[in-house]
Amino acid sequence: MQLQKIYSLSEATAITDWVFEKMISTKRTDILKEPEKIITTTAEKLIEKTLQELMQHKPVQYVLGEAWFYHMKLKVNEHVLIPRPETEELVEQLIKDRKSKLTDPVILDIGTGSGCIPIAIKKNLPASIVTSIDVSEKAIALAKENATMHNAHISFTKLDFLDESKWHTLPVCDIIISNPPYIPEAEKKKLNKNVTDFEPHLALFVPDSSPLIFYEKIAAFGKDRMQHNGKIYLETHEDYANKVADLFRKDYQTVMIKKDMYGKERMILITA
Repeated sequence: MQLQKIYSLSEATAITDWVFEKMISTKRTDILKEPEKIITTTAEKLIEKTLQELMQHKPVQYVLGEAWFYHMKLKVNEHVLIPRPETEELVEQLIKDRKSKLTDPVILDIGTGSGCIPIAIKKNLPASIVTSIDVSEKAIALAKENATMHNAHISFTKLDFLDESKWHTLPVCDIIISNPPYIPEAEKKKLNKNVTDFEPHLALFVPDSSPLIFYEKIAAFGKDRMQHNGKIYLETHEDYANKVADLFRKDYQTVMIKKDMYGKERMILITA
């Protein structure tokens, strides 16, 4: 299996299964059971082209144009980050915290990308009023497509959150959730090619001189535009979790660092 040159056996197997199901609606295991099963020339060419792209380290999600997040299939392309399971954990925490509440929360999602976060929230908390912003017009366009596909009514707006003069256009909210850019530019060389060569740098990297810029802005925004006892749910760099938490401790009631499924300090939960 050629993919094992760049992926582990389990990853290569999972990718191959996904490709076969998407391209020819057949499981790879079915072909192994029935090797004489005929694959059309067109399908064979399509699979070969897909393999060539995968061998260039292009993520399978971009090759196939789809990704899974919180039990949903979403469209993805090179203008948005591929949704991660760690982000699912952040969404799961928010949904769990709100399930027992009777009020309809006003929720602001900062840096929506594919729209995975707000769509999952809206589907599980249908009474919530959700606004999502992103600086990328192309990301907003794709997020709208995904929301329409899942019948999720969300207000999407192209907006640069770092520009404080635009904050007055955003709603006073009960909840903020964000997976903002947080990787310092200097760390690019540590990342895999499938990330640095294909995923949007705008959604990944921040200047080395101000790695916490988005968290600083969220902390300032929350002081002015959040209800008392409002909640903030943040994903962050494992190396900066304590620094991010310290940013909020001086002005917010409670700040908690939570580990993700891999034992990394990646979530910050805050009460205004």
